[in-house]
Amino acid sequence: NNRPKPKESSFIEIKLKKFVSRVEEVLNDWKLTGNSASRLSPEKGSYTSGTWCEKSQDINFADFKFYITHHFLKDECEQDEGTDTPKEDVLPLAMQDLLCMNNDFPPRAHCLVRWYGLREFVVISPGTNCEAIISESKCNLLLSSVSISLANCGSQVPMFVQIQQKWRRMYAGECQGSGVRTDFEIVQLRKVPSQYNHLSGLLDIFKSKIGCTLFPLPPVNIAIRFTYILQDWQQYSWPQQPPDFDTLLGGEVGGVEFGKLPFGACEEPISELHLATTWPYLTEGIVVDNDVYSDLDPLQAPHWSVRVKTAENPQCLLGDFLTEFFKLCCKKESTEEVLGRGLSEEEGKENSDISSALSKLTEPTATVPITKLSVSNMVHTARKHIRRHRRIDESPLNTDVLNSVLLYLFPDAAVEKSSENIKSKTAQPNSSETTEQDKNSDYNLFLQLKSAPSDSLTYRLALCVCLVNYNYGGPRAVAHLWQEFVLELRYRLENNYLIYGLAGGPPDLRCCLLHQKLQMLNCCIERKRARDEVRKTLDSSKDRERRVSGGSQNSRQAPESAASTTTSQGKSWDSWSDSEDEFFECLSDQGEIEAPQTDGGKDVSKSKAEGRLHPYNNMTLLNSTEPLYVPVTQEPAPMTEDLLEEQSEVLAKLGTSAEGTHLRARMQSACLLSDMESFKAANPGCVLEDFVRWYSPRDYVEEEVVDEKGNTVVKGELSPRMKIPGNMWVEAWETARVTPARRQRRLFDDTKEAEKVLHYLAMQKPADVACHLLPCMIHAAILKLKEEESVEDIPSVKKNIQQTISQASKLLHPPNRDYKKLEDFINQLMVMEIAITRARSLKAKFSVSEDEKGEDTDELEKFVSSLLEEPEVAVIGAGQGPAGSIIHRLFINSQRAALLAPMDEDLGPDRKLPGRSSKVADFPPPAGREILLRTCVPRPAPYSKALPQRLFCVMMRDEFRLAGAFSTDTSFF
Repeated sequence: NNRPKPKESSFIEIKLKKFVSRVEEVLNDWKLTGNSASRLSPEKGSYTSGTWCEKSQDINFADFKFYITHHFLKDECEQDEGTDTPKEDVLPLAMQDLLCMNNDFPPRAHCLVRWYGLREFVVISPGTNCEAIISESKCNLLLSSVSISLANCGSQVPMFVQIQQKWRRMYAGECQGSGVRTDFEIVQLRKVPSQYNHLSGLLDIFKSKIGCTLFPLPPVNIAIRFTYILQDWQQYSWPQQPPDFDTLLGGEVGGVEFGKLPFGACEEPISELHLATTWPYLTEGIVVDNDVYSDLDPLQAPHWSVRVKTAENPQCLLGDFLTEFFKLCCKKESTEEVLGRGLSEEEGKENSDISSALSKLTEPTATVPITKLSVSNMVHTARKHIRRHRRIDESPLNTDVLNSVLLYLFPDAAVEKSSENIKSKTAQPNSSETTEQDKNSDYNLFLQLKSAPSDSLTYRLALCVCLVNYNYGGPRAVAHLWQEFVLELRYRLENNYLIYGLAGGPPDLRCCLLHQKLQMLNCCIERKRARDEVRKTLDSSKDRERRVSGGSQNSRQAPESAASTTTSQGKSWDSWSDSEDEFFECLSDQGEIEAPQTDGGKDVSKSKAEGRLHPYNNMTLLNSTEPLYVPVTQEPAPMTEDLLEEQSEVLAKLGTSAEGTHLRARMQSACLLSDMESFKAANPGCVLEDFVRWYSPRDYVEEEVVDEKGNTVVKGELSPRMKIPGNMWVEAWETARVTPARRQRRLFDDTKEAEKVLHYLAMQKPADVACHLLPCMIHAAILKLKEEESVEDIPSVKKNIQQTISQASKLLHPPNRDYKKLEDFINQLMVMEIAITRARSLKAKFSVSEDEKGEDTDELEKFVSSLLEEPEVAVIGAGQGPAGSIIHRLFINSQRAALLAPMDEDLGPDRKLPGRSSKVADFPPPAGREILLRTCVPRPAPYSKALPQRLFCVMMRDEFRLAGAFSTDTSFF
């Protein structure tokens, strides 16, 4: 009654045929037909060092979805492609692998590779979200389908079907050859049966399963591996040095002083050490292991190997600092929201005070003494006002910490500020080391990352902001520090103090924008100071004023007279200057050739030359015999990248019309006009051709011609582009006045530009500050990783750092940063930090120190390095080698600590415990035991072909597994 009806039976047969056909189709597509047994045996260790590949497809049995996956060792399979010609009396490749001893117990491979030693096989497993194959009938149906498929296509690759729940890793499979077959069977239990808890009992199972009637039985080859786990590291030092409670940063684990980044793990990064003791080549009778006695002493094992288990995501200080800094970059709160309304109101009063001071400074009819209206006076008044209304407990940043940060950022503040002292404080703090640093790739790393030099103020500010954000109050403390930083910059501007830690010259466009802004402010201070020094010189020496500046006395008149002079000239190219009331005193005037050049009979006003530097290449003016002099010129106005971009946008919006083109030309030629005026002042009687010969020699074409007398002379003329009607150069030359550089309107209005920079900085939110400094922080983190890696010398980390630099340069340069990729990038830096801390932990445990060098130390260094790079490392000399001795001692101390017994160091010279005879075992019971049994016997009859038989046994605390491969001669059965 339970038999299926004919219709149901035919339906199952149809589905079975479709499934078998589909399996055969996949095997043919993958070219897994025929015999490939001519391949060489795998080399020792190739299962670990080789590349394992897999390819998969979906197949269906009725409505049930399966995955069919081909696993293979790539190098082995590609060597012998095309050698699939069937050969008689040759065992399939899988049967040969069953007996191969070169790759027993591979540390990293598929479980079927470990249990059966196969280098190629196919697995059919239930699809995702499909039920496990538990019923015996379904298992038999699938195995029958596999058997039919292998027979039909002639494949000799073993095929497995995954049965039972997936976590049990249960497989049943088959391999077919010419007249031979191997059946793969697995048994898995929760507990180890007592009668099979040793080698003797497992040999009984193996012999009864193969059922060989030969006597004497062929020898059984045995390989045994016991695994011991060490978890107790308490006898070693803490990963981080304990904090120094006497310092400012006392109480913080991993606390560092300003200017340094913390590094290392706050917890043990190595959680376990696994020691595998192996007896690879044994035969029955050589070793005894039963329920009464065992010869398997780990110290006597001929082969030891070690692997380490690392802690998952241990807390590391550098990674934490970077993560919190990156979170700050992503916040949206303004300074007002961060600091609270009360403080922002005080800040508003401060700004109003400053703005009123500025307005009063620009009013010519001021009746109040100018000293009381200075910006610095207002700034300090506002600062005192803020501090007076802010309670000590409400201050986001502790006063001592704030002072320490500011002193670190501005170390010259500790020195008494005099004009001579400040002048000696060059922009670069380490000028003597600059040449050596330029050769150092670490110093020039900022060029790739678009950050700032590692000795600059911007770089140090990034470190301080990161430390303050992590340890001293987060965004509120950062906002407080930033306010104080901007106030310090304003104070320096008002008092002509150069900003310490910035390279001289115009802003370096290769650096981050914030560094450029600080350099721009320094340029303003330099120009302002130079102007003030010249003014002092002129005031103190009237004779020098007459001799050097000539009409500069006129230039010092009231703004009204200066303005009237300007307007009398009419609309000229000079009107494009931003400041019409301020003039530029050139610092290089002292080096001019001051003697007036006069010729008898010429008007003095025409022949007087001003602002000369030196003759130019022995040239003379075209219209006279006077030498052509290089003039003193104004330096071009320095610009930051955002100003350049803004200027480009303005010029682009002028369009291509004639009027727009003219406007664009006039805007771009302010510097050209200034140089022309300086040239005219230095070379009275000159013409445009003279200026072009100096300024743009390629636009003055000279050629040899024959004159009327037949003599060869050199004749010159302007280039064709200079002769185009309406040429900008011609128009500018006609408009240019005879004015030396010191009496020209300034190309660079340092007062206005400085206020623009300070306003830009004051408006930055804490997140904006962090975003500006992010390249510097990544720069600092990479330098820290390189520094720490150089101590540990980890090749993989060194390689990753180089790749990281290349990746960072791409992430940090674009204007719109991808913050998701930046977050992933920071995670990569954290992974490298963890790798370095793991190396440091292992070196401490294996006593690898720089002080003691020798053969053993070199061997231990290689051993530790291999532990980090490889899944499993062989211990040279097993338990008797240097590494083995240390591992043995680690286990002894761990055992004694677990039983509260004294350590080796605590025992006396005789190493005996009085009154105690019990001995603590050196090793704990093995956490896992693996026994591999192999032989080659005829089955099923004595006259059958001798075929490989294999049984892999796993015994652990909560698992007992037997994985057997039993071969049968099918020629006569």
